Amino acid sequence: MEWIYDVNLGSVALRLILAVLFGGAVGLERGTNKHQAGLRTHILVCLGATLAMMTNAYIFENLAPNADPARLGAQVISGIGFLGAGLILVTSRNKVKGLTTAAGLWASACIGLALGIGFYAGALPWSLSSWLCFPGWKYTSTTVPALWKSMRKWIPRQICESFSI
Repeated sequence: MEWIYDVNLGSVALRLILAVLFGGAVGLERGTNKHQAGLRTHILVCLGATLAMMTNAYIFENLAPNADPARLGAQVISGIGFLGAGLILVTSRNKVKGLTTAAGLWASACIGLALGIGFYAGALPWSLSSWLCFPGWKYTSTTVPALWKSMRKWIPRQICESFSI
């Protein structure tokens, strides 16, 4: 299993496939709800960040061992800042729109950077957390209060009063 951490054809293919899956998972909800940056945009951002980080790792390992291994990753983060800033709008009613979509693009880029360097242990939990934040949040914000309300009658009064519920 050591091959998945090196820059070789198998690990490159694995990282790019995971970038499509993980970036797509983050962008799925954005795309289905017709937001500015949807499924394809999140996949492309994740793929681009993955490729930038793999290129940086390749340069560091094979061409210039004295090079900075985080340089291209830093440029991805600043580039995503510009992309995200273009998504954030203030409407005529002083309502901010696009902030969550911009954060989703930033999350996709971070997932791609982690995958590109071979940090699978960070990319997977980050992807799951990001995915839960988008489609999972709607389910959680409507279901948990209703579930709590129905469970409250079974909890002793002293416990409810001690937690101010």
